[in-house]
Amino acid sequence: MSKIYVIGIGPGNYEQMTGRAIQAMKNSDVIIGYTVYVDLVKEHFPDKEFMTTPMKKEVDRCVLAFEEAKKGKTVSMICSGDAGVYGMSGLMYEVGERYEDVDLEIIPGVTAATGGAAVLGAPLIHDFCLISLSDLLTPWEKIEARLLGASQADFVICLYNPSSKKRHDYLQKACDLMMQYKAPETVCGIVTNIGREGEAARVLTLHELKDTQVDMFTTVFIGNSQTREINGKMVTPRGYRNV
Repeated sequence: MSKIYVIGIGPGNYEQMTGRAIQAMKNSDVIIGYTVYVDLVKEHFPDKEFMTTPMKKEVDRCVLAFEEAKKGKTVSMICSGDAGVYGMSGLMYEVGERYEDVDLEIIPGVTAATGGAAVLGAPLIHDFCLISLSDLLTPWEKIEARLLGASQADFVICLYNPSSKKRHDYLQKACDLMMQYKAPETVCGIVTNIGREGEAARVLTLHELKDTQVDMFTTVFIGNSQTREINGKMVTPRGYRNV
């Protein structure tokens, strides 16, 4: 049976990929991905065949992977972060319904939530949720409902895709929604270029976050009612000391 590995390469640095991810790419004949992600791994696997598609060609990329596998090649389909967190694994299974003779193996990687949390300190120690502010595939009304629900339930909230040229005010809108249930002084954090050159982090309040400019390379963390700043780090207690 033909084989496709669906691999999360984390931030993209070789040192931050899992051993399984590296081994799978070594075992592959061809590595396929979005152009930017392929460029991150090319130098480490010089003997492999590489194939790319541009952004917004995700379905074409998946079909390409299956068609290459049908030729008898072992294929690695790569994406940043974790393949199962806003990644390619779901779409690969959907497209794969038409390719019953191809076996998929999902290989996890470091997603921005966990990578950014390590930079900030320990913001995700208790219950948390991930919400993408991109309304490209999800209606804003649904995103708004999720922001309100998570805030009312006092989750730590991690925001992906917080801003873009077309959505420059989405983080501000999200902060206004969250402040219906979260205090303005709630401890928050932002991390830019996680695990890459130019990595930068900042701990700030929810009120300050509302007026902060971010981009698509930034991951945003909003604490719960117990989250504290300790020695410049963002920390959410689990409650062990109270047991």
